[in-house]
Amino acid sequence: MVAALAAVGYVLFWPAAPTVVAVEVATLAPVTRILAVNGRIKAVGAVDVRSVTSGNLIALLVAEGDTVVASHILAQLDPAAQNAVVRQAVAGLDAALVTQTQAIESYDRAKALGANVARAVLEADAHAVQSAAQEVARQTAVLEQAQVALDNLTIRAPIAGTVLQLHVEVGQIVGPTASLLTLADLDNIVVAADVDEAYATQIARQQPAHLQLAGEGDVRTGHVSFVSDRVDVTTGGLAIEMAFDAPLRAPIGLTVVANIVVDQRPEALTVPRTALLDGAVFVVTDGTAQKRALSVVDWPADRLIATTGLEVGDVVITGASGVTDGQSVTVAKP
Repeated sequence: MVAALAAVGYVLFWPAAPTVVAVEVATLAPVTRILAVNGRIKAVGAVDVRSVTSGNLIALLVAEGDTVVASHILAQLDPAAQNAVVRQAVAGLDAALVTQTQAIESYDRAKALGANVARAVLEADAHAVQSAAQEVARQTAVLEQAQVALDNLTIRAPIAGTVLQLHVEVGQIVGPTASLLTLADLDNIVVAADVDEAYATQIARQQPAHLQLAGEGDVRTGHVSFVSDRVDVTTGGLAIEMAFDAPLRAPIGLTVVANIVVDQRPEALTVPRTALLDGAVFVVTDGTAQKRALSVVDWPADRLIATTGLEVGDVVITGASGVTDGQSVTVAKP
């Protein structure tokens, strides 16, 4: 008898090992929300000085870097032609004054004759006096106008400040459309910057700012001093300015790194940005990853403030990529 031995095979399925995940425990802690922007030093009182009239520039009486007081003479346009106009106006006024004197003397003589002078003559002399006075007034106005035009050929500083840049050279024909030079008060400077429109509603005046000038290691304190009411539609930027808390002199145009404190909370729950996946985080519960919807304050930072969906003590998986809801996990050892 042949005995047949039947081989029985068994296939064993070993359960997959739980995925090791890094976690952190949700804990209340102080939170400061910072917006980092780059800006440049700007003078509050910068002025482009222009001539109100056209002419040949015959003298520049300042150089870049010079400090001037208000009304200091900066430049001179050729006054030769206008001097001739002024002399002509003076001669016209002198002639009108002589005519006025003669008319008054004639009228006085006519009045002295009393009844011996015809009424028509007296009235004519009176009219001559009136006409002479009007001509004197007209010639006076002509002279004043000519003198103003002459004075306009001398360019004076509208404010006290420092000459930042000269835009013209002696010998050029200049006019109202061309800037002669830029003048600025370097004792009153700010940091000008643009904020992306995504954060425009978060920026407000008096918010603290930490300012670091290019080439310096020190950080200076300041605050937001101006926020524009208009977003530039071409760039999507909102113009702001930040003032220094302490007086400072620095070159105009110097780069400044600014960290603006837009929000400070004594305690809040935060999660790493890497813990967030499609508006949710994964919380470890009884050895499994449980997906939980989470609302956060969206902000350009590595950590985000959780507003809803997280409780103190929750064990949050810090790297959500590749994790699925209900997946078996084990917490990595520190």
